[in-house]
Amino acid sequence: MAKKYRVGIASMVHDHVWGELGHWSKQANVELVAAGDPNADLRDRIMAEYGVPRLYETWEEMIEHEDLDIVQAAAENSAGADIVEACAARGIHVISEKPMSATLDQANRMVAAARKNGTLLMINWPTAWAPSIQEMERRILAGDIGSVFYFKQRSAHNGPMEIGCSKHFWSWLYDEEKNGAGALMDYCCYSADMCARFLGLPEKVTGFRGTFVKDYPVPDDNAIILMKYAHAFGVAEACWTQTVGYATNNPVAYGTEGSIAVAGDKVILDARGAKTTIAPPPTSAPKTSGPEYLLHCLETGEPIEGFCSMEVSRDAQEILEAGKRAADTGVTVELPIG
Repeated sequence: MAKKYRVGIASMVHDHVWGELGHWSKQANVELVAAGDPNADLRDRIMAEYGVPRLYETWEEMIEHEDLDIVQAAAENSAGADIVEACAARGIHVISEKPMSATLDQANRMVAAARKNGTLLMINWPTAWAPSIQEMERRILAGDIGSVFYFKQRSAHNGPMEIGCSKHFWSWLYDEEKNGAGALMDYCCYSADMCARFLGLPEKVTGFRGTFVKDYPVPDDNAIILMKYAHAFGVAEACWTQTVGYATNNPVAYGTEGSIAVAGDKVILDARGAKTTIAPPPTSAPKTSGPEYLLHCLETGEPIEGFCSMEVSRDAQEILEAGKRAADTGVTVELPIG
């Protein structure tokens, strides 16, 4: 008989959790058994929408009382390390929403806990399951544009509160200690993860952040991080004040043999004298969602690879930490820093 994985939900203040619960509910070998969160309305919602039978006022209480195989963490960035350490000590695997943490020290704690206890840790990057991003990744790794010497991604919208995020979500996104920064942490993280995947850790990082538009307190509403590699540049842009869509293709990479860019749901490859617009194939198992991929790795023993691996996500956190330090001090930061 196939193993049935018992899944618990550690906090529900990260709005991504509701989409992930939809993915979990589609997995035949999963049972959603418990959830822990201090907010009564979130406990009521998960009971009403998913029939989770046992609810706790804290994730700590849930982990203490439940026999779990996997925990879906959807807490503030700053809580991720505590969740992973508590779970790993009990042999529980964790999938946590992006970014990995609020600080590099917390990310290092997460990696150390998983390695010490032999548990899996996946950081769920929503873009990892987009057909266009998967196509871009395949083409870059296959060498279709040669050696990458420039990568840029801009992540932007008009702000968490303005686009309709729940108060449970935006209240901690606007808290520097819980989030790690503002838009810099929330949205520069996507390009940091892509650059860490394709280029690794840079040699130097500089960054800038500021509050340019919001008339209420936020750590920053616009940010940019610049990465200097031995033979490449990486650019991460973040914005919480963009009221329109993207004016240009995004993300985009240039290599020694051409370029590749995402344009909506298409991919534009311009390489070796030919420009092609590609309609990417739909995502397929086991890489249509974070829950599906984590279960695949547990069942097969395959390592978690790519954007969602703890190693790549940890390097992305180092890029973010360096970018924030540079923004706050005005001094370019050399890596590694920890």
